[in-house]
Amino acid sequence: MCSYCGCRANTIIARFTAEHEVIVNALGVVRRAADSGDAAALSAAADRLAATLAPHTAAEELALFVELRRDPTLTEHIDLLCAEHIDLDRRLDGLRRGEPDGFGKFEFALRRHIDKEENGLFPASVIALDGPSWTRVEELLPT
Repeated sequence: MCSYCGCRANTIIARFTAEHEVIVNALGVVRRAADSGDAAALSAAADRLAATLAPHTAAEELALFVELRRDPTLTEHIDLLCAEHIDLDRRLDGLRRGEPDGFGKFEFALRRHIDKEENGLFPASVIALDGPSWTRVEELLPT
């Protein structure tokens, strides 16, 4: 996770970063369940990850991404991140069904996605958005 640019001083970015840390920790539990060959354990671990991941991606899309889309130069990048959210959900669904074969690709996609946000989108958003923009993001954030 990013720790060099100072974007975590922004409370919204700090929230999303903290959620990423929880998601990555839950990913470790899913990995161990997938490695164990226990379909029920995998399904349960993937369900717990989904319970963390779904509200996180919804908050990004319903708040931060809405504000960033106001800048037409960012729309394509935001569209890509939203498509990745959909792909991650699809991959996670297989794990939730107790199918371990997709874990490696899911992990790679999730870590790459988080990296794009932590080392690209979040620092850029702190630069791109002003005070009123952050107020709008905060107002849109689901609780």
